[in-house]
Amino acid sequence: MQVSLSWLSTHLDLSGYTTAQLSDLLTFAGIEVEGIEEKGVASDKVVVARIDSFVQHPNADKLSVCQVDDGSGTLRQIVCGAKNFKAGDKVPLALPGAVLPGGFTIKEGKLRDVVSNGMMCSGKEIGLGEDTGGLMILDASLPTGKPLKEIIASDTVFDLEITPNRPDLLSHLGLARELAALTGLPLKGERDHAQATAGTRVAKDAEVSLQDTDGCSYYTARIIKGIKVGPSPEWLKSRLESIGLRPINNVVDITNYVLMEMGQPLHAFDLDKLQGGIVVRRAAEGEKILALDGSEPTLLAEDLVIADSQRPVAIAGVMGGEETGVTETTVNMLLESAYFTPSGIRRTSRRLGIHSDSSYRFERGVDPQQVQGASELAVKLILEIAGGTVEETVAVAGEAPVLVNDVTLDEARAHRLLGMPDLKAEEAHAILTKLGLNKTSEADGQTVWSIPSYRLDLVRGVDLVEEVARVVGLDRVPSRNVAVLANGDATDRQYDHVMQLRLALANRGYHEAQTLRLISTAQIGDSLGHANPTSVSVALKNPLSEDHTTLRPSLIPGLLSTAALNIRQGAQRLRFFESGRVFLKLPNGQTREEDRISILLSGPAATSSWHGKEPKAVDAFDLRGLIESLPGVTSLEVKPLADNGSFLLHHELKAGNRVLGWIAQLHPARARQIDARHPVYVAELLLSALRQGSSGPAKFEDLPRFPAVTRDVAFELPADLANTKVNTFFNGIKEPLLMKTELFDVFADPTGAKLPADRKSLAWTLTYRSADKTLETAEVDAAHARILAALEKALPATIRR
Repeated sequence: MQVSLSWLSTHLDLSGYTTAQLSDLLTFAGIEVEGIEEKGVASDKVVVARIDSFVQHPNADKLSVCQVDDGSGTLRQIVCGAKNFKAGDKVPLALPGAVLPGGFTIKEGKLRDVVSNGMMCSGKEIGLGEDTGGLMILDASLPTGKPLKEIIASDTVFDLEITPNRPDLLSHLGLARELAALTGLPLKGERDHAQATAGTRVAKDAEVSLQDTDGCSYYTARIIKGIKVGPSPEWLKSRLESIGLRPINNVVDITNYVLMEMGQPLHAFDLDKLQGGIVVRRAAEGEKILALDGSEPTLLAEDLVIADSQRPVAIAGVMGGEETGVTETTVNMLLESAYFTPSGIRRTSRRLGIHSDSSYRFERGVDPQQVQGASELAVKLILEIAGGTVEETVAVAGEAPVLVNDVTLDEARAHRLLGMPDLKAEEAHAILTKLGLNKTSEADGQTVWSIPSYRLDLVRGVDLVEEVARVVGLDRVPSRNVAVLANGDATDRQYDHVMQLRLALANRGYHEAQTLRLISTAQIGDSLGHANPTSVSVALKNPLSEDHTTLRPSLIPGLLSTAALNIRQGAQRLRFFESGRVFLKLPNGQTREEDRISILLSGPAATSSWHGKEPKAVDAFDLRGLIESLPGVTSLEVKPLADNGSFLLHHELKAGNRVLGWIAQLHPARARQIDARHPVYVAELLLSALRQGSSGPAKFEDLPRFPAVTRDVAFELPADLANTKVNTFFNGIKEPLLMKTELFDVFADPTGAKLPADRKSLAWTLTYRSADKTLETAEVDAAHARILAALEKALPATIRR
């Protein structure tokens, strides 16, 4: 929200505060200042000057030496680089000592050895426009020597981020109330517009029919006839332009002014374009309306609309319709001021993607007690500026809801929470009073406070304590070092395990990625863990964009996007991982969240070197080896799965009966889409399964004291027998002397000349060792024979002896 300091100054005198001081006040009160823009010149040393003559600079082709009349009676020499002026032009002149926007102070000096006693300015340099590449040429009728601030008013605009719980600050009056409490300055006018003087009457059904009180509990209409729509006066244009709004016409500008003045949105209808009275109802399914922004959204039955007897004429609280808007031909008008339920406005605005200053306030909550007061202020301005006659009474449908209640403050608890020994109850009560609260009673250490209708966020006693702390300042809270030892729980252990995995991957040269939990529909196919990921994906009801339509069912889509970005930047050796949560739809329609960790590997196995050959590319075994080295992975069984559209070599990873996750190679066609030059391998692991396999802190064993004995064995198997079955066999052997097994050779002959084409030969090394003694040959031979016999019994294997 943009706030004009000159506009604020109509409510309280802030002349004693600098811009920096006001920024600090707001920041420490919990209102974030995102930016400050200086408009115009506050210094009296920026004056209107007339260029008398100029010549080429003797030492620079692009500079001119000008003689300038600043009204003092003596010509002043200025060196200037602009070229868009001529003798006789009047321009802004910053005299030595002038402070320009941004804190730049003008001094006397020399440019290329020529004295320059000031600076002629462009519009941007004095905060009065964009950079046009030259000086700002002023009106020739302006008096020479007159300070520019007396001709063009200066202003400071604050860009504020207002938290959703403070809708009362979304107006200049609301912010003025806040600053009055923070500074102790008195307000120049009323604190609110809750008291209206115009009479009211119950609207007839033919005038206003309130058919949906859940969406709109209070609606007022005021008819003004004989108005003259035209340009707004300069003061009104200046107010709106100061905060970035474009003036349209006097009636529309007045509704925008009231919106920014007191936070209540209004809407003006051309009365002669309405067909019958106003009807506040739900839209018919599929009904359409041409909105003021030119869009033509399709409405749903849950959307609230303002309609006449024939069609919708406005999307309630969001945007008016083009067909009934006020234009230069409007003579009679109907002014709407109403209270709409915030949740309904928020839902409609988000779904339609239509965001306006009105919806921004309605969806956060406006003060229903000021609905009529806002209408009255607008009517007063319309009669002054646009003329016309107004109906004496306001047509009202429904009642303004009362959204605040009295709040009880426990004085002793408040003192403990604040922790300020020097803060007296009288000071705290004075702060609450400055904030607009009224103390209604006091007894037994408790005070009861009535809450102003615009402070919808004050509902509990602790809220009042927070208000006192904001105004007093947390710098008055004494520092204390207090710590309580807490035993670790399951959440701590879960965090420690994830951190252990992250550190393990980082130590192995992998880079951690953090991607969004929302992905596009097109990315769902990049998911691991499900044959049909679309069936388990959770779609958003109101996606913000086409790129964020679905909660991710897997971490792999985000890693592939990260890989694609890095490839476009020239990276080829890709090492990424990410830990996070995925979201899965269950068969019963419910959703389940699951913590996972994913890994992406591609490119050369090692970095290139000046003395080495081109390093080979990584393969699936490099990724498997990495997974086997992770904490919580004690054994690994690989079970082939059917390939899908995005992946080849798709396997399930298991440890006993536990599914640890999945590993796969990205399909070459998909890899080409992200411009990958090497095969891309991915894996996704279930953190819950890894935690089950984790044995706690690392355990260390002594180095072996006795030598090992190895035996090689070669055996034939059917060519289509998966090597995982051989792995499973060796992992399941209970031979106490067998320490390690390792595959070192695979042989196959597709021609059938040396080995049948449907067979393959595997060669393994088996390592034996005893922890107690040096093994004898006979002991090793016996153990080896037992293993070979078991191998031939468990698998269709033929030992090659």
